[in-house]
Amino acid sequence: MERRERLPGIAPSERTSLGPVHPDRVRAEAGDCHDCHQLHDRPKVTDMESKATIYDVARAAGVAASTVSRAFARPGRVSAETARRVFAAAAEVGYRSSALPGLTGSRTRSLALVVTDITNPFYSELIRGAHEAAGAAGYMILLSHTREDAQLERDWTERELGAVDGVLLASSRMSDSAIRMIAKQKPMIVLNRRIPEVPCVVTDNARGARRAVEHLAELGHDTITYVAGPETSWADGMRWQALREAAYDLEMRVRRVGPCNTPTVHAGFDVTTEVLAHSPTAVIAYNDVLAIGVIKGLRRARVHVPTDVSVVGFDNVVLSEIVDPELTTVAAPLRAMGMTCATNLIAVIGGAVPSREPIVMPVALVVRGSTGQRRRKSTSPARGTTSVSGSAS
Repeated sequence: MERRERLPGIAPSERTSLGPVHPDRVRAEAGDCHDCHQLHDRPKVTDMESKATIYDVARAAGVAASTVSRAFARPGRVSAETARRVFAAAAEVGYRSSALPGLTGSRTRSLALVVTDITNPFYSELIRGAHEAAGAAGYMILLSHTREDAQLERDWTERELGAVDGVLLASSRMSDSAIRMIAKQKPMIVLNRRIPEVPCVVTDNARGARRAVEHLAELGHDTITYVAGPETSWADGMRWQALREAAYDLEMRVRRVGPCNTPTVHAGFDVTTEVLAHSPTAVIAYNDVLAIGVIKGLRRARVHVPTDVSVVGFDNVVLSEIVDPELTTVAAPLRAMGMTCATNLIAVIGGAVPSREPIVMPVALVVRGSTGQRRRKSTSPARGTTSVSGSAS
């Protein structure tokens, strides 16, 4: 019977891939330790199979290896066409990267929700609404907050692209071009900002600002100071423009202080001295937490709200009913906004064609104790007196 020699450590089915084995180089006897040791140290066939690298992908796509690396690690930094070529080439040569598994076509059933400041109560109801809508559709929410930092926001968003099926950007501080670039990589909905070519959900800022000005005009006020929000806030720009137009129509004077790039209670408190320097009869703040800070600052300066100065905010967050006096504010449907964004994003992921026009959510003025009839004073509250010298106008 013919004797069949077997290579130590290698299955018979694997011999053919190594080619013919020379009898002088192989001994079947287990006692020949020197030759056995050398053979056992050789790589197995499974280890010798070639694996595609980024250099193979680069050659197939006609780009540099660094471009391939960037496309998988930070896809927002390459064009959509380049990314498409890289991923197609990767699939062709059999390259697999664990960096961004979502870009290979697999579904994660997760959505990224990126907010600028998770400590701002504006986002609590919005997050709640998005979470409820996503959960109902079998999706999870991956939440990130970026501390009002545009670069950090971009870095985090790009890093999450592979782990999610779509992105919700809330009050983004990134540039329009950066947002468009990321939107070409993954389905996206932008909240509280309008960007052409990207699906958006916004509030009716123009109507809200006008209603606030009209309310103050009805109370006899003729000078308004606007406490501005972040320089990179789209909503801030829209509110300031609408305030100026409404004040012009109603023959009121309006001035601006700020910007407050971190729109918090502390920022509102700190800017109060500048507010009082304008001797306003009324203040409108970019958001409720800034307005609450202004109220605290006015109280510290012994200026009474609303007897001396009326204050209006935006958003109608939960704190607006806790502050004393309760805050008059332009209310936005925050929970509904979150639900609308998540629902529409999931529909786009499923193949729906998004509307080219933004979805505009309605607003309403909620009148509370922080606004009142203007009273004429002998001197400005900014100079430390609040005595009434005449009847209400």
